[in-house]
Amino acid sequence: MSDSAKPHLLDSVDASLAQWAAESNVPRYRAAQVRKWLFEKRAADWDVMTDLSKPLRADLAERFRLWTSTVAKHTQADDGTEKLLLSLADGGQIECVLLRDTVRRTICISTQVGCGMGCVFCASGLDGVDRNLTTGEIVEQILRLQRLLTPDERLSHIVVMGMGEPLANLDRLLPALGEAHREDGLGISARRITISTVGLPPAIDRLARHEQNYRLAISLHAPNDDLRNQLVPVNKNIGLEPILAAADRYFDVSGRRITYEYVLLADLNDSPDHARQLARILHGREALLNVIPYNPVAGLPYGTPTAETRQAFRTILEQGGVRVKFRHRKGDRIDAACGQLRRSQQALPLVELR
Repeated sequence: MSDSAKPHLLDSVDASLAQWAAESNVPRYRAAQVRKWLFEKRAADWDVMTDLSKPLRADLAERFRLWTSTVAKHTQADDGTEKLLLSLADGGQIECVLLRDTVRRTICISTQVGCGMGCVFCASGLDGVDRNLTTGEIVEQILRLQRLLTPDERLSHIVVMGMGEPLANLDRLLPALGEAHREDGLGISARRITISTVGLPPAIDRLARHEQNYRLAISLHAPNDDLRNQLVPVNKNIGLEPILAAADRYFDVSGRRITYEYVLLADLNDSPDHARQLARILHGREALLNVIPYNPVAGLPYGTPTAETRQAFRTILEQGGVRVKFRHRKGDRIDAACGQLRRSQQALPLVELR
C-alpha cells in the first residue's frame, strides 16, 4: 500500500490500534505499548519501538502512516523559542512553536491552513483559509514539538493560538486535545490548555458543554465595535456584546477565568481613551487582560507602540481595576508571530528535523 493511501494513525489512535490488534490477532496490551512509545517515549519511527517484534513493527508500518508532514524549516532563538514550519501532504504549510520560560515548556499549535477571520494585522490570514487541519495533523504538531525537548524537559502547557480559528475546527481539535490531556497521552491538565478565539458565541457555548473545561482566551483587539469591525472584520457579523455574554456563560460553567487578548497597535488602538473604554467593558468580570505589543509583519503598515504609550495604557487599565499583563515578545528574530515564517520561507528547501 502506498504511503498516501495508508490511514494516519494519529487521526484516531485508539480505534486504529484496536482494529489492528483484532485483525492481526495481537494482544491488546501491544496497543498500549505503541501509545506509550508515541506519547511518553517520543518515538521518531516504528523501528525504535524495540519491545515490539520486527514483524509487528513491519505490520504497523505497512498499515499506518505515523508522520504526514515534513519539516520545511526549523528555527531557534536565543531565548529558547523554537519554531517549526511544516509542509503537509497536500502542499499546504503550517507553523507551530515551542516556548521556554523558566520551568514552563509551552507549545503553540495551529488548527487551520491559513485563517478566515481576516484580522488585518495578522500574517496568518493574509491569504485566507485553505482548509481545516485533521485531528492527526494537530496531534502531529504536538508530538513533533515534544521531540525538540531534552530528555529532562516535559511539556507543561498548550496554547491553541497558532494559525487558524480554533473554534471553527472543534470537531478535530477536541479529540487532539483529548490525546494531550489523557493520562496515557501527555497527561497535561485541562487548566494548562488554552484555546484562543476571536469570539464565535455558538462555538463558545458548545465548548462550555464539553466534558473538559479548557481555558478560554478571547482576542478583543478593540474596545468598541466600530474599531473592532476595522481590525477584525468578522466582528461585523457578531459584535462585542454577544461575545462577552458567551464568555460570561463559559466562566459560569467552567469557573475558569477568561483571558482577553489585546494586540497593541501604534496609533490605532493604543490611546488613553481606548484604555478607558477597555477598562469599562472588563470591569467586574473575572478576567485577565493580556496585552501584546505588536510584532511587525513585513508588508503590513502597522507598528509597535512606544514604551511610554504602553506604560500609559497599562496605568489607565490598572487604575480601572483591570488585572493586566503585558506579554514579553519572544522569538522576534525567528519570525515567531503566527504566519510570518510561512510567508517568508516558503521557497526554502526541505530539511528533516534530527
